[in-house]
Amino acid sequence: MAKFKLDEIDHQILDMLIDNTRIPFTDIAKKLLISAGTVHVRVKKMEEAGIIKGSSLTLDYKKLGYSFIAYVGVFLQNTSQTKFVLERITEIPYVTVAHITTGKFNIFCKIRAHDTTHAKDIIFQLDDIDGVYRTETMISLEESINDKKRLMHKIFNEL
Repeated sequence: MAKFKLDEIDHQILDMLIDNTRIPFTDIAKKLLISAGTVHVRVKKMEEAGIIKGSSLTLDYKKLGYSFIAYVGVFLQNTSQTKFVLERITEIPYVTVAHITTGKFNIFCKIRAHDTTHAKDIIFQLDDIDGVYRTETMISLEESINDKKRLMHKIFNEL
């Protein structure tokens, strides 16, 4: 696939959307001294090129009672079971991220829970999946950095 070329207007639109995905196109247009239709067309082209893949919602999990974070490394009996195990993991809504990895673990998961008791129940659900040999858990004491905006700005400034 050919690399999509971004011009300065595209960069400025992306910078504003990275900072606030809910900013109205009319506000972007006013700041850039272009029409809202131009913003709409450019965003649509970036979506069609796969550069923009929707927008996201950020929640305050602490306020919702899900402040406990743990990372669970999953060891499989056989790597051929990876797809099956991942399908079972998707059935556990408290597993928010799962990566197939190299190294120590076959799969590495991030879970969110109410507390240690709830986390234990989630980990036991992971352990009970057919094909899981064992798990290893690390408790997060604090999520110190969770900021994709800096990386997105850096990537788009390099294009």
